[in-house]
Amino acid sequence: MFARIIGTGSYLPEKCLTNADLESMVETTDEWIFTRTGIRQRHIAAEGQLTSDLALEASKKALEAAGVAADSIDLIIVATTTPDLIFPSTACILQQKLGAMACPAFDVQAVCSGFVYALATAEKFIKTGAAKRALVVGAETLSRIVDWNDRTTCVLFGDGAGAVVLEASEETGILSSVLKADGNYLPLLNVPGQVRGGEVTGSPFIKMDGQGVFKFAVRSLGEVGEEALRSQGLDKSQLDWLIPHQANARIIEATAKKLGLPMDKVVLTVDKQGNTSAASIPLAIDEAARSGKLKRNDLIMLEGIGGGFAWGAILLRW
Repeated sequence: MFARIIGTGSYLPEKCLTNADLESMVETTDEWIFTRTGIRQRHIAAEGQLTSDLALEASKKALEAAGVAADSIDLIIVATTTPDLIFPSTACILQQKLGAMACPAFDVQAVCSGFVYALATAEKFIKTGAAKRALVVGAETLSRIVDWNDRTTCVLFGDGAGAVVLEASEETGILSSVLKADGNYLPLLNVPGQVRGGEVTGSPFIKMDGQGVFKFAVRSLGEVGEEALRSQGLDKSQLDWLIPHQANARIIEATAKKLGLPMDKVVLTVDKQGNTSAASIPLAIDEAARSGKLKRNDLIMLEGIGGGFAWGAILLRW
């Protein structure tokens, strides 16, 4: 029994913030941003628009594409770093908004690798028979934890949501998943703020060592991708598509090179969306699926890395 993706969906907030817009906010230029990151624009959630609202719109589209009703879902996992509330989970809030009651619903927090972690978790539920149909969502409102005066980070991040419906099937689906983490790298990427005694202590904004993240990401993503292939006795030359976390075009290009893939076999959305953390992979999956790029039985690699560090790869047949 396999866990197979049967529907995809995505949602981006209406407001689009371009590099030209940022030129009037901080000391930067479109050329500086694009040369270093490959980003041209990103989407920003409206005032009062919650992470669960973005997740709801993406989920509705995924359910519609799958041709299934919300009440047929028996597991909901939301990957997010920016939940609506401290508790309950954004997954529980999404469950209520969808009307998909009485099934397990919980969040996964692995930052930019969150969707890979969530999808791998859902696949284990399905393979063990604990669930037959799962809704897996990556959703973020990162604009709310970005310091808009810090030109090194505010140019990178955006808001959005992507979702997939995963179903038990005798047809090939997810083949393997490899998850890793190493908390020793916490200083390279984190949000050090805490809520204590009704007040925020420490900075509530994203802090990042860009060079440190770049070096670690390129090495670790190449290694974890090759491990996922070896576990199935497959070679990187057999890959049809790489759908990576959309953090930085330079990281994506270096990772593709390690896997021996030309860039025309890499799904790239970072230029239009920026880094949407846990939302970036499902957003890219939905764009590739709806554009017709993905064909039945294509061999696809999903890869993500985020603060922690936490990283991983999933190998699947479309």
